[in-house]
Amino acid sequence: MSANSRLSLAVHTLTWMAKFKDEYEYATSERMARSVNTNPVILRGLLGMMEKQHLVCVQRGSNAGWKLARTPEEITLLDVYRAVKPHSLFALHHTPPNERCLIGCGIGPVLEGVYANAQSALDQELARTTIADILCDTLTATTTIRRQANDALPAAKQT
Repeated sequence: MSANSRLSLAVHTLTWMAKFKDEYEYATSERMARSVNTNPVILRGLLGMMEKQHLVCVQRGSNAGWKLARTPEEITLLDVYRAVKPHSLFALHHTPPNERCLIGCGIGPVLEGVYANAQSALDQELARTTIADILCDTLTATTTIRRQANDALPAAKQT
């Protein structure tokens, strides 16, 4: 699974947990997996990563499941990204380039600078958005999409 899909699945899961936190004290990975449309085992792996960063709590045994460890307003996408990314977003090739080559000699430090700037910009953007923001925007988008779908139905089927 790529870092990008990990982040998307993790954000989806946390947003679901934020929405249904009052309905389920501890939600099972099976229940959340139905919304995400993935295997519960994959979610458990991501939830385990997020537990290590204190984004979620797990309860084992009876009433087993997961819940948010912090309020949705306190969890930023940067927190989630740092919890589930396997390694840095950008990396140089594992084999060093030819130092005698005009390009190979100097490309490493140049790319490291570019990548560091890109990572910094990404971190800043992710830090501005919380799970609460994602939940609010998602519910708004869902309302709009469902309204448009309902408006597209023939008049006889709308009743």
